[in-house]
Amino acid sequence: MIKARMKWKLVNEEQHKPLIKELAEQLSYSPLFISLCLQRGLDTEEKIKSFIQPTEEGIHDPFLMHDMERAVARIMMAVENGDKIVIYGDYDADGVTSTSVLLETLEMIGANVDFYIPNRFTDGYGPNTKAFKKLIQEGCQLIVTCDNGVSGHEAIQKANELGVDVIVTDHHELPEQLPQAYAVVHPRHPEGHYPFGDLAGVGVAFKVATALLGEMPVELLDLVAIGTIADLVSLRDENRVLAMQGIEALKQTQRIGLNALYEIANVNKNDLSEESVGFIIGPRLNAPGRLGDASPAVKLLTTFDDSEAQSIAQFIQSKNEERQKYVKQITDEAFDMLEEIDTETDVYVLAKEGWHEGVLGIVASKVVGKTGKPTIVLNIDQANGTAKGSGRSVQAFHLYEALDTVRPLTAAFGGHHMAAGLTVPLENIEKIQAKLNEYAVTQQVAGEMGEEVQIDKVLEISDLTVDAIEEINQLAPFGTDNPKPTFLLDDVEVQSIRKIGADGTHLKMSVQLDQYLLDSIGFGFGELVDKIPEKTVLSTIGKLEINEWNGARKLQFRVEDVAVKGIQCFDYRGTQIPETLWKNEQADFVFFDPENHMRFKDKIHHSSKSHNVQTRKEAKEFKMENKHLILVDCPPSMTMLSLVLEDNQPENISYSFYSSSNDYLEGMPSREKFAETYKFIRSHQNIDVKNQLSILAKTLNIKENRLIFIIQVFFEVGFVKIDNGLLNQIENPEKKDLTQALTYQKKLQRISAEEKLVYSHSWEVDKWLLQQLSTGE
Repeated sequence: MIKARMKWKLVNEEQHKPLIKELAEQLSYSPLFISLCLQRGLDTEEKIKSFIQPTEEGIHDPFLMHDMERAVARIMMAVENGDKIVIYGDYDADGVTSTSVLLETLEMIGANVDFYIPNRFTDGYGPNTKAFKKLIQEGCQLIVTCDNGVSGHEAIQKANELGVDVIVTDHHELPEQLPQAYAVVHPRHPEGHYPFGDLAGVGVAFKVATALLGEMPVELLDLVAIGTIADLVSLRDENRVLAMQGIEALKQTQRIGLNALYEIANVNKNDLSEESVGFIIGPRLNAPGRLGDASPAVKLLTTFDDSEAQSIAQFIQSKNEERQKYVKQITDEAFDMLEEIDTETDVYVLAKEGWHEGVLGIVASKVVGKTGKPTIVLNIDQANGTAKGSGRSVQAFHLYEALDTVRPLTAAFGGHHMAAGLTVPLENIEKIQAKLNEYAVTQQVAGEMGEEVQIDKVLEISDLTVDAIEEINQLAPFGTDNPKPTFLLDDVEVQSIRKIGADGTHLKMSVQLDQYLLDSIGFGFGELVDKIPEKTVLSTIGKLEINEWNGARKLQFRVEDVAVKGIQCFDYRGTQIPETLWKNEQADFVFFDPENHMRFKDKIHHSSKSHNVQTRKEAKEFKMENKHLILVDCPPSMTMLSLVLEDNQPENISYSFYSSSNDYLEGMPSREKFAETYKFIRSHQNIDVKNQLSILAKTLNIKENRLIFIIQVFFEVGFVKIDNGLLNQIENPEKKDLTQALTYQKKLQRISAEEKLVYSHSWEVDKWLLQQLSTGE
């Protein structure tokens, strides 16, 4: 059994079937496409058409935003007076694009303008008092924030005291009390009338630019698309228009910095999409700010110098590679820490010295993705006695509210439902872990973790066409509030499966849906290859996409989660026990041979348990402590194995059935060999089997172990006696059937066990094991 990482929630289409049919006929679209439209609230012909082809009518008047007129008037006054204006931005992709938009706009209208990006590590997020004072000392006469500012009370108050106005342009959550800025331009300001509140920071900056220029600056839409998509704001309403037009602008951009970045990141402008922005461009623009100074990202976006563009693009690429290196290292260490956790927990708090703070949010996301549990990842600073980092959560667990209950245990924290940043005194880390687990219990979300994912449809063979995917892609750009459709492949058989990637991190497989073979790829799912043999029937959710290679266009399924129902069996058989067997964690290892148990038990992972089962009583009383059963060596009989399986319900069974005796291959000695041996014993006296067994075996042309077996059988039926190592016949023994000897019967049972368990096809072994378990139920 492989459990899904996420909670799968299938959309109920039944209620919409009449409307699906009606709209499909009206618009000449497939029922699949109309179904996806209805799930997005597009339930009329007009809504569907306007969503697919939005117009500039969806762009709202910037002056509907609170304080826009006041902000524009103040900026224009500064321009006319030649005052020095500083754009105070942020260090992420939204922040650097916001800064670039305002910088270029003010340059267009002749302003004396510069920019400042706070350093994540020395300035922190948002307005910083020391930074503001330094800027003012250097001659700044007006500060315009972008993508930050609504919580900058102290720094803005200091600027006011020093006689410098601050204009805040921001989109983050509004605090109960706003700072005393000259103007606060925010799409959700309670005194404003702006019809769409989910603009990104760059979207707000773009509205300011539009207001200053008196028209929409289409040449800035490429920047707007990057910040909007990278900041994961809603891609509905006005943001959809900005993103769609911005993606087209990105395909044709004349920015030499972006073109240099495309080249170094292997981005094909013609194929550029929201995924290119979200997974290639955005992370690279984020990288400098995660590791230090984000200013180069602004310079890259605004430079007119070819050599500078190439140099900065190379620098940003190197920073992104450095970021990836940090993420991999810390993620690996975090997963190692998870393995060391013995007790069950609903919330993870992981802390270690030497972890780079700039990437801890990414690491937390990866842990959440793998475990389905809220995770806080902290870097320990022994010098300051604190740990600082980031947390990520799942839908069922409101991270901000949970942290609010432990506020006295933190030095500082902030965030929202799904993410947070915090600083914690070292002595409080374990206390916070315990309290957050208690919160999960009191809020009745313990055990209910796991990211919930909406499945749009169970795929049918009729859906598997390139035309269907091209039709669906009309709903792009996909993102927040307009997710790319997620499909379910239910109970499909794996035809081939293998690991790909330099380190085998990824999975590639082919699955069969009816008569259709669908290629599938799972990034980060490489570890499942060892758990999913060919012919396994599984269910998987993910995205359908078109894979183009050498001019050919073919459907591909991008795996996002996998589940295998029922008990899975894994074949580890071979001449030796493979080392990979011992790496299984949280498993019950069963040995039947005490020598094997002594030899191998120390190889078992500390989270697993070893059991040595030697008697029928021990087999019958065996109870699993984990969900994974591993049968290391071959049992002495099939009955013994049946008793072990009885009353246990593993989710997975791995078997090696290692055997050093080779009873099946050697078989039972022939009647002639028994007779020949007995004849020799009758004709000789005082045979020294203690010291001369090998000589006797050579004389009889028989292997020593088989000779010992024959003598043991004779001894048990009373044909021979052994005194002080000397073998002699018993005169006139009672007639007995050799096959009744216990040693003979045991060997027969071992031969049968090896035949069925060691030398049968894996499907036969699997079938027998599963039959025993179903009988046990």
